[in-house]
Amino acid sequence: MEKSKWWKEAVVYQIYPRSFQDSTGSGVGDLNGITRRLDYLKDLGVDVLWLSPIYSSPNVDNGYDISDYQAIMDEFGTMTDFDRLLSEAHRRGLKIVMDLVVNHSSDQHPWFIESRSSLDNPKRDWYIWRDGFKDGPPNKLPSVFSGSAWRKDEKTEQYYMHLFAVAQPDLNWTNPDLRNAVYTMMNFWLDKGVDGFRMDVIDALDKPASALAASGGEAETCFGNPGVHGYLQEMNRKVLSRYDIMTVGETSSVTVETAPLFAGNDGKELNMVFQFEHTWVDHDKELGKWKPIPLDLSKLKKILSRWQTGLHGKAWNSLYWDNHDQPRIVSRFGNDSTEELRVLSAKMLALCLHMMQGTPYIYQGEELGMTNYPFKDLEECNDVEIHNAYKELVREKKILTHDEIMEGIRKLGRDNARTPMQWDDSKNAGFSSGSPWLAVNPNYKTINAARQIQDPESVFSFYKRLIQLRKAYPVIVQGDYELLLPDDGKLFVYRRRFENASLLTICNFTPQTVTGIDIDDLRSKGDQLLIANYHDTGADGKALQPYEAKVYLKI
Repeated sequence: MEKSKWWKEAVVYQIYPRSFQDSTGSGVGDLNGITRRLDYLKDLGVDVLWLSPIYSSPNVDNGYDISDYQAIMDEFGTMTDFDRLLSEAHRRGLKIVMDLVVNHSSDQHPWFIESRSSLDNPKRDWYIWRDGFKDGPPNKLPSVFSGSAWRKDEKTEQYYMHLFAVAQPDLNWTNPDLRNAVYTMMNFWLDKGVDGFRMDVIDALDKPASALAASGGEAETCFGNPGVHGYLQEMNRKVLSRYDIMTVGETSSVTVETAPLFAGNDGKELNMVFQFEHTWVDHDKELGKWKPIPLDLSKLKKILSRWQTGLHGKAWNSLYWDNHDQPRIVSRFGNDSTEELRVLSAKMLALCLHMMQGTPYIYQGEELGMTNYPFKDLEECNDVEIHNAYKELVREKKILTHDEIMEGIRKLGRDNARTPMQWDDSKNAGFSSGSPWLAVNPNYKTINAARQIQDPESVFSFYKRLIQLRKAYPVIVQGDYELLLPDDGKLFVYRRRFENASLLTICNFTPQTVTGIDIDDLRSKGDQLLIANYHDTGADGKALQPYEAKVYLKI
């Protein structure tokens, strides 16, 4: 495979630095803590480490509000610490991908401080400013984090746009000086030797006219507007194409039809994108994650299958269950009610995803089967999105009760993914000798890395085996895809083929034994069991045990 497509064969591991490993006792993870754990990641078998933001930040949104793009957050260490991390990762054959957050900055960034200082400041147009409409904001554009996306600045009597937190003003990508400043910053990191970027909300760079108008009216979405492609193509020409790197865009608006515009085989923009469609199947249409609904497996597998077939030969898929914005998958689509079911369902979910075509992403702790946190009250939560939603839906609009929204937080809130990494059964799960910034999940005595590394039956060992298989069999990387039993509400079954190889993946998404299926009818003649999460895989081929998952290979 040509050098520029190494990312197709790679497995990515996402690190949320604040919660990964504290080396100082501050209660906050840091860069030296990551360096300390590189051998663990090398042993797991991953190729790329994606770091959530490590730049200087006031931490209104846990580092996604950046005040200096070319400096390290004090809590995380120094640039010397980063250089050491990069060098030690490269020495082990591990690549480092940075989180690029350029839809918005912090309101503490020098660019914004200048911009808000006067109407005629040279950087005024680096952000999006508008007059109000009558006695209110320019229009009804909503913030993703609740409330209006406009904030009045008393000094100049104008409003600035913030699609996210009030402290995250949006950058104005129509300004060429702003774009060139961003490209200069990107070159700084790439010249330092980083191996690519994950691009935060990159589909929001182009704002439609209705979102910018001081009309008092409704506004069209700021996500997925066509002008974003001109910006990304310019970025590719001026920066990305000059390096052998990996790029992935967070694109909540993307569809199977528009994904090739972002990540087509022509290589004009990005290597791949994150789509979100499969993460919305357990959300209420009106109240989203704050009123979760049961998983509809038929819907989930049709979504994932549409992406598999729709992008094949046209663009490249990103495969993920978990990240810093999603709850723990074993608590979401699996079963954490007992230890046995947790392990079985965590393995099943891993197998189901990793046998598909695309680049797999593992979020820290996913390889251990870490679970959601049993949040009881709002004070246990740190996430700005959670607090804003509680304020709007419980206190102001009284749409939900305290108990109702807490149920949603426990099921789908972002802080579930942000609790500290569970390394061992010592104090604070080995994450920190101090007081952790967010509470450690109380189940760390049972679920931790030290317990799993040497256990061949552990979730960790299963992930390790899946990664090894991806590197051993081209059909896993290159094969086409066919969904079998599309209307079955319990089983996820698909086949992949490449050259003379055939791969059959069978997953039971339920805690019950499923009967009435003839697996032998689905199998190819002469295929062999490649991997399974049970030792006894059912000799009669007529039933699947609870959360059973297995793959058959013919080569």
